[in-house]
Amino acid sequence: MSQTEPLYRASTFKQEISEVAWTQALASLPNAHALQSWGWGDFKSRWGWSAQRLTLTIAQSSWEPLAAAQVLKRRVPRLPYSILYVPKGPALNYNDRALREQVLKELEKLARREKAILIKIDPEVARYWGVEQDRKSPVGAKFTQELQQRGWLYSAEQIQFPNSVVLDLTRSEEDLLASMKSKTRYNIRLAGRKGITVRQGTADDLPKIAAMYEETAERDNFALRPMAYYLDAWQSFYDAGMAMPLLAEYEGDAIAAVLLIRFGDRVTYMYGASTHRERKRMPNYLLQWEAIRWAKEQGCTIYDFWGAPTEFVEEDPLWGVWRFKDGFHGDVVWHIGAWDYPAKPVWYNVYGRLLPRYVEFLRSRQKTSEE
Repeated sequence: MSQTEPLYRASTFKQEISEVAWTQALASLPNAHALQSWGWGDFKSRWGWSAQRLTLTIAQSSWEPLAAAQVLKRRVPRLPYSILYVPKGPALNYNDRALREQVLKELEKLARREKAILIKIDPEVARYWGVEQDRKSPVGAKFTQELQQRGWLYSAEQIQFPNSVVLDLTRSEEDLLASMKSKTRYNIRLAGRKGITVRQGTADDLPKIAAMYEETAERDNFALRPMAYYLDAWQSFYDAGMAMPLLAEYEGDAIAAVLLIRFGDRVTYMYGASTHRERKRMPNYLLQWEAIRWAKEQGCTIYDFWGAPTEFVEEDPLWGVWRFKDGFHGDVVWHIGAWDYPAKPVWYNVYGRLLPRYVEFLRSRQKTSEE
């Protein structure tokens, strides 16, 4: 037993009501993510969730956080129960086994106290790196085993992408370009020769990006929430100083865009959109390169492409997106994914059977209303 374990046993979650203190807590912890930010919690509170921000400290020290978890809560209609979700969290040093154990204990206690059917986590913890899973994360493997031993289940509902592609920004621009696939490097330069320009956007550009995002969804056949949802999310990030819109233009006409989210030392390419116009001019390649350059200018060390196939086969829905991202020669990260603690096992099984049917019903109703 380590000397720190008794201290952790005396640690409990406390609710943080100060935005400044919460932001400072996240800044002091590893593995913190933009979806744990105060602004994201406020945004989700306008869309059916409530947010509580919890920090774990040693009992004798109220100022030094060991862990932080922004917990989103949603009531289950017509039942006295709720669903809890810690998006891309909790944030803590996952190398510390005793701390991992204490945080899980506290989350399980929270789920029971809140009468939750389940609490879901999907932390930034890697299990493997590389397309072939050729590099294994000892911490990810151990934590996965600990979750299973405590009765947590790998979730059938993966809210965020379990896999991603990240680019090391500590290298020079020359090195980054040299490591790219030759076709990607060629297309970046082709876009510049063909008259594509990239500019930084403002909040006034967000509706324009939303229109392009709708067109992208229709072309690539992926489901969308109401546009008001995205505009609210983007504005929330922008108002918090975390968002940078970049737009690719041809002769003054915006034809593609990305929305970058900066948090800590990471910039995430969280949203991308394009029109059908001037696609042969390769605007997305130059746009992505300028996004990477902007991230470097901010002093960030990681560029996260936000999403990769679940399985690296051509049948995967993200295969086409992966081929584009792969050209920039990032590193594939296989995260441990989302895990559920079924605080009410019977209801958890019912929920797991009925939710997919309910989601399909909502989608079919939406499709009918659009026809």
